Amino acid sequence: MKAVEEFIKKESSSGILLILTTMLALLFSNTFMAPLYQAFLHIPVEIRIGDLHLDKSLYHWVNDGLMAVFFLLIGLEVKREILEGHLSSLNQIALPGIAAVGGMVVPAAIYLFFNQGNSVALNGWAIPTATDIAFALGILSLLGNRVPVSLKIFLMALAIIDDLGAIVIIALFYTSDLSIVSLIVAGVSLLALTLLNFLGVAKKAAYFIIGVVLWISVLKSGVHATLAGVTLAFTIPLFAKDEHNQTVSPLKDIEHSLHFWVAFFILPLFAFVNAGVNITQISFSQLAGPVPMGIMLGLFAGKQIGVFGFSFIAIKLKLAKLPENSNWVQLYGVSVLTGIGFTMSLFIVSLAFEDDSLFQYTDKLAILIGSFIAGIVGYFVLKSGKNDRD
Repeated sequence: MKAVEEFIKKESSSGILLILTTMLALLFSNTFMAPLYQAFLHIPVEIRIGDLHLDKSLYHWVNDGLMAVFFLLIGLEVKREILEGHLSSLNQIALPGIAAVGGMVVPAAIYLFFNQGNSVALNGWAIPTATDIAFALGILSLLGNRVPVSLKIFLMALAIIDDLGAIVIIALFYTSDLSIVSLIVAGVSLLALTLLNFLGVAKKAAYFIIGVVLWISVLKSGVHATLAGVTLAFTIPLFAKDEHNQTVSPLKDIEHSLHFWVAFFILPLFAFVNAGVNITQISFSQLAGPVPMGIMLGLFAGKQIGVFGFSFIAIKLKLAKLPENSNWVQLYGVSVLTGIGFTMSLFIVSLAFEDDSLFQYTDKLAILIGSFIAGIVGYFVLKSGKNDRD
């Protein structure tokens, strides 16, 4: 339970920081500082080692490089939760698992309904399926003890399953032309990492060295580079023997070390470089277009309908139980909070629409609006929901 409380505390603080960096990005992009903001995004960063040449803007280094570290952390959390955490048994995984499925299917269906017939817009179907756990837990932290710990754990588990779903979606639907040579190098790297795990190697440096090779090869292969982070995470052992024959946990050590940097550096920086939308150039008629409407309604209406609806059916059919010390109003409030897509939704939009200006940035603004409304409504629903212990 202590580990859960520590996780919630860090994620909650990160959520508040994300709000501040988002406001800062909007301030920069909508004032006289806009040229400075754009110049910052397009700072060239180049790495050259022999014939290996990586030349990208700061924006792409954040999305392809630093976000791979974020996905590494997600992978580590998923693996730990499956092996010994809140996803380790059918009873524990039932409700958040069913709710997560509903929270992906219904928003996607709403988006597809609005954008049927537009093949380009249809690429964004996965945008409203995501949940930003940092933002959601940040809202929950404002409510203190009014929300039982069981519901916070439910939200954590749901968001982790949601992230796992996003990983599968990215792997299957958001890849470009594939390079066979790079895929072979990635395959060999993965085989080497698996061998290290099989041999019980506890040296974290060994995994990171091969992990860098894996990341570069995946980056060059056409598969999105962030998937290298998840793949690396799944090969890192939960427990191993060190040189002194002592049992250590490379997975937990790396997870603990990364949590601070992801929560307080990588995600805020990602928010800053991705949330800077010039809203002065967007009209209400543009915001009422099928893409932004599909995203906003998918996040706000679709997520709560899917999560709460699927949860309600599962509980009534006795496939799962209502979280301990919680009631239906509180479960509904948390379901509304899952409509805070933010980080993962912004990430998916960068994959779905590689041309940022394709929909005049209404797609990104729709994410911010849908997430904001979900956060506000979810907060007041939970605040008004009577706790059984009151």
